[in-house]
Amino acid sequence: MMNKQLFLNKNFTSDGKPRAYVELRNIETLWFNTGTLCNLECNDCYIESSPTNKNLQYINLLEVKKYITEIKENNLRTKLIGLTGGEPFMNPNIIEILKYLLENKFKVLVLSNGMRPIEIRFKNLLALPNLNNLTIRISVDHFKKKNHEKIRGNNTWKQVIKNLIWLNTNGFNLNIASKIKPGETEKILREGFYKLFTKIKLNIDSYDKKKLILFPIMNYEKTSTEITQDCWGILNKSPESVMCSNSRMIIKRKDEINTKVLPCTLITKDKKFELGNTLVSSKKKVFLNHPFCSQFCVLGNSSCS
Repeated sequence: MMNKQLFLNKNFTSDGKPRAYVELRNIETLWFNTGTLCNLECNDCYIESSPTNKNLQYINLLEVKKYITEIKENNLRTKLIGLTGGEPFMNPNIIEILKYLLENKFKVLVLSNGMRPIEIRFKNLLALPNLNNLTIRISVDHFKKKNHEKIRGNNTWKQVIKNLIWLNTNGFNLNIASKIKPGETEKILREGFYKLFTKIKLNIDSYDKKKLILFPIMNYEKTSTEITQDCWGILNKSPESVMCSNSRMIIKRKDEINTKVLPCTLITKDKKFELGNTLVSSKKKVFLNHPFCSQFCVLGNSSCS
């Protein structure tokens, strides 16, 4: 509730202190939001994806090519391309986008809920080139069926486990995304996932933070701490450790013709965070002027990459 009185001024916090900002070092990871449509409607989705949310349009291959060309022409040295949604495998262009990126020797990370949309693409995925450069990150919200289905909905557990086993058996690079809920610890979650992965013979090390990525719960209604410039020293944290220092994301809004560049994957609705239409134009300071900046990146100690 109190967030309405906070984050109003880009340059200063509500108590008049200089607001923290992050400068872009280089674009190590370029994300594309493939569209906000999703086959599920989870109650804690960061960008409220659902079967009816069309706030962000499907990205197409020509739009992806535009930014890959910009990377090459400006020698931006971007190594990783991330695809997020919504559910990326609902995008009708997803396989041709993946094929193009893999043919161009990029590392590619796709975020998926592991349900029916990816399952119907299994044969197409097997035919892709340079599959060793593709990683699929599947969201599993808990190591227990009942807790996972509290978020994902009834009858979602069995299918995601079945599809994880298929992807693992067929040699795909996999990692898992989950969330730390109130009252739980990282230790409990990693131990629980270790037992689950062992049971289903999944080749994932739950104690490797790059293989099992644990994100904080975020909440627009929660009172968030504003990050001042002094906070970096107090927290012993560097601006270079925050996502917007090394990443950008491409979106295409509903009813708009042109794509836009955003500083990160999480803040998609607030137009004041738009950084233009090109990667070169996006080399601007990003002021941490949103609740998610503190909840997720600074105090939540998380990054999507």
